[in-house]
Formats: sequence, C-alpha cells, structure tokens
Amino acid sequence: MSPVIEEHARARLITDGPLTRPVPVGLRYDAADDPRTVHITLPGGTDWAFGRDLLERGLRTPIERGSVRVWPCGRTQLIVELHSADGVEVFQFEIRTLIRFLARTRSQAPAAPSADAAREQRPPSRTAGPDRGTQPAHG
Repeated sequence: MSPVIEEHARARLITDGPLTRPVPVGLRYDAADDPRTVHITLPGGTDWAFGRDLLERGLRTPIERGSVRVWPCGRTQLIVELHSADGVEVFQFEIRTLIRFLARTRSQAPAAPSADAAREQRPPSRTAGPDRGTQPAHG
C-alpha cells in the first residue's frame, strides 16, 4: 500500500483589490484512492480534486478542464483558477512547490495506465469541509 503524500504549502489568494494575501493550502495525493487524482485543500476546508496531469500540463501551458483553469505565470509562478457556484477563487503558487509535490506523487504512482484509462479522466470536483457544508448558500 502506497503512503499518502501530504504537503502544506502557501499560495497567494488573488483578489479584485490591489493586494494579495498568503493563505495556507494542503496538497494531497493517495495512489490507493485514485492514482490519477491530486487534491488541493483551501482555507475553510474546501477540497478540490482533479487530475494530476492538469497540474503537470499547467506548468508548461494554459489548460482548462471543467471548472479548473491552470496556467504558468512567468518562470516561477503558477495560477490555479477554481470556479464554483460560490464564485471564482484564484491562487498563485510557487512552481517549485508544485514540481516537488508532483515528483513525489510520480514516485508513488502505479505503472502508467492504458490509453483507454487515460481518456477516462475524472472531472474536477469540489467538496466543502464540515463547517462550510452546513451553511446556507448566499445569493
């Protein structure tokens, strides 16, 4: 059984205002759960799950899958844009943090899937943490 890879990282929350603010995020990978999926847990407990390949490709070129957009920003930053019914959240990551995390996930991943399995990518999904999941939606 492969160990779960978890890293605590900092990202910058990009807002409409002139200032950004650093926020703690969690990066998680569990090959036993789904070897193609990574998780980013945001402040407040919201968890986003999407294909590991989305982050890998986003390091080199803009890519969009469902409600997640990823693109490089200069040589040292990566932007992750997450769309949900609550709105849009945009985070800026240090590329080296994600490269290190993705390298660790590759070392734990099982052998490469067949071409058919690779086409069956799981769409991005968002789950609310225990405290947000019970709050009424604001409109």
